[in-house]
Amino acid sequence: MDEALDRAIRVFCEQGYNATSIGDLIDAMGLASGSIYKAFRDKRAVFLAALDRHIVLRKEQIAAAARTSKPARERMRDVLAHFVEVSKGIEGRRGCLVVGSAVELAILDREVAARVTASLSKNEAFLADLIREGQADGSIPAGIDPEQTARVMVCLTQGLRVVGKSGRAPQDTAAAVDIAMKLLQ
Repeated sequence: MDEALDRAIRVFCEQGYNATSIGDLIDAMGLASGSIYKAFRDKRAVFLAALDRHIVLRKEQIAAAARTSKPARERMRDVLAHFVEVSKGIEGRRGCLVVGSAVELAILDREVAARVTASLSKNEAFLADLIREGQADGSIPAGIDPEQTARVMVCLTQGLRVVGKSGRAPQDTAAAVDIAMKLLQ
């Protein structure tokens, strides 16, 4: 089921919810229509399951980028570099399901809005905690406001995903990260 949902994620990222048909999902997921309807009530149920899986996978990727013994400042650099990298090339053009959901569905669908808000809030809390860790280990100045800076970084990282969808993400990862890291000076 995870593999089928991963393929559904790809379709929803590339096409958006409204442009994706149940036929597109049948083709992408490699399931018969009866199997899809048996596992999920409808296209929206497939979408919600795909969105939930996407959120879990992205959370794991971000955590992996920060899971080292480096000082927190360097781990933040690694997290930001991860966002720049996934915003480039084919993955960047494919897009992010959270960002796509925020733009396409969240204003009209409270359940999707709640998932998007929760995901962004968790990212923000993760980044704020990383900033606090940096303050504790001395790699980030004590005068930095963790919550406000984390919120700006979420705006930056999600903006990278939007710009990546258009094919205009920064190509020089190190330069883009260096600029973002100035928020921590």
